[in-house]
Amino acid sequence: MDIMKMMGQMQETQRKIEEAHKMLDNVIIDHSSSDDLLKVSITANSEIKNIDINNSLLEDKDQLEDYLILVINQAIQKAIHKNKTELDAVAKVDLPMIPGMENMFQ
Repeated sequence: MDIMKMMGQMQETQRKIEEAHKMLDNVIIDHSSSDDLLKVSITANSEIKNIDINNSLLEDKDQLEDYLILVINQAIQKAIHKNKTELDAVAKVDLPMIPGMENMFQ
């Protein structure tokens, strides 16, 4: 096992992971309530970019709060899944296999 080659591969993988993180800043995930009264746009790195609230929700503070919690949490879960999928793909392809760490990215 050539340790210098492995270190080079790991550095290259780290660079690709950093590039993937930057790319995921531009991946927008849109999520709406089932009745489309609230819509959230979030990046795959979980940064909220936009919230669109139907005027009918402005009449009931409690209902609006419930909608916000539900829809934002669902959007965050979608973003986390997209982020993990993309970063796992980069890591699995590019990381050298180190004995004892075969199952690290499963």
